[in-house]
Amino acid sequence: MFFDIGPLELIALVILAILVFGPEKLPKVIQDTARFIRKVREFSDSARDDIRRELGPEFKDFDFEDLNPKNFARKHLLENEDLGLKEIRNGFDLRQELAEVTDAVNGREIAPGGSAASGTGTAAPSAGGSGVDLHKPGQAPRTDPPPYDADAT
Repeated sequence: MFFDIGPLELIALVILAILVFGPEKLPKVIQDTARFIRKVREFSDSARDDIRRELGPEFKDFDFEDLNPKNFARKHLLENEDLGLKEIRNGFDLRQELAEVTDAVNGREIAPGGSAASGTGTAAPSAGGSGVDLHKPGQAPRTDPPPYDADAT
């Protein structure tokens, strides 16, 4: 509904107000509350107009919502085309990066096309660098998964 209050909570608040203030005083309390909210709104509008008038004509289109850090960051960092952040964000493929890291950890070679070629479990040395053998000397690579240990998780 409004202010994240559902219909059942609103009914509960009305019943609670009737019980606390009574049916005779409830209309007066509602009028006083509405008058207070109206005065606060008028005060904030006049303060905002005073600030805009004092800042001058160059801040005519200044919006006070821009002072919120979330809106400030969105406006100045994410929507600013001069920084090129959209191109950087769109050019970064997290899945491909994670696949390359996974293949390197599992010992598979990265083929020139970007896909991993199945290896024997050890990374073969490439022309640009050296591979790393993760197995103990004299031990054959395991093909079956390790036994499940319920206590270890």
